[in-house]
Amino acid sequence: MTSSLHQQARILLIDDEPANLKLLERILRHEGYTNLVSVQDPRLVVLTYKQEPTDLILLDINMPYLNGYEVMEQLFDLHDPLMPPIVVLTAQSGRDFLMKALQAGARDFISKPFDRFELLARVRNMLDAQLSLRMTHHQKEVLEELVRQRTHEVVTSRLEVVRRLGRAAEYRDNETGQHVLRMSHSCALLAGQIGFSREQCEIILHASPMHDIGKIGISDTILLKPGRLTPEERIIMESHVLIGADILDGAETKLLEVARTIALTHHEKWDGSGYPNKLQGEAIPLEGRICAIADVFDALTSERPYKKAWPVEEAVANLQENAGSHFDPALVEVFMDILPKILDINERFKDSI
Repeated sequence: MTSSLHQQARILLIDDEPANLKLLERILRHEGYTNLVSVQDPRLVVLTYKQEPTDLILLDINMPYLNGYEVMEQLFDLHDPLMPPIVVLTAQSGRDFLMKALQAGARDFISKPFDRFELLARVRNMLDAQLSLRMTHHQKEVLEELVRQRTHEVVTSRLEVVRRLGRAAEYRDNETGQHVLRMSHSCALLAGQIGFSREQCEIILHASPMHDIGKIGISDTILLKPGRLTPEERIIMESHVLIGADILDGAETKLLEVARTIALTHHEKWDGSGYPNKLQGEAIPLEGRICAIADVFDALTSERPYKKAWPVEEAVANLQENAGSHFDPALVEVFMDILPKILDINERFKDSI
């Protein structure tokens, strides 16, 4: 059932073929969507977009005057922090096309000829992501305003908002709220052990829960898929680090600056085989290297609906085996030195049964 918030969402339909626009309008209106804006001339997209906030864009690629890639470039040049998801309408397929569209800024794809159920599912999922983004953006603005006021009450409120932002992503991804508590305290402990100041440890403690905040921008059909992801779905899933960095971009506080660094780099690997930028060794920011170890260790030792918890000994062996490939080997050694304290943290914030 489509919610009233979804039905009121402004959806921009861009296609040079009138028949395609009429079909899209008919399917969406039948589902209850009322705020539909159709654009047949791609040269008018930016002007139409600026008229009022838009929640979703369905965009054809092959059009006269401006193709879909050029339209996306114009839209992203607006630097709108609440840029809505762009879903490409296309009869094309193949990895090269998908990669080009994703790199241009597309979030998802709808194949032509349109399948009604696929269309409505993707629209609903993308609107879920955009509504979450709007809520997160509002919370971020509130947070930064509170930081500027510099009172004890403000600081307390700020950290609570940050924690809730981090937990918001976990609840969409079969994770628990306790995961971010265990992971963030482990990050702070590891940071302190290698010489971070008390203030720096506090920052990483409160920044690391937002490592997966970008997952609020990933479709539920991919995020909660029980089976193995296809190569195309894996590309979309991996884009959560870019979405997270974009959400946290432009922050005026050190805390959110570090949070952005962690969100962007916690899936990079020591040997350069990670993503999104294939950074290698010490080119990976230290905060990202710390978070990678803490996040993986907790994921391995935690039970989830789709897996049993690994024994601590097996999780430790995994870290050691991947030291020098996935993980910073020096940090893995330090992590082993403080393992008893890490396990104390896990016990303190263990999942409720």
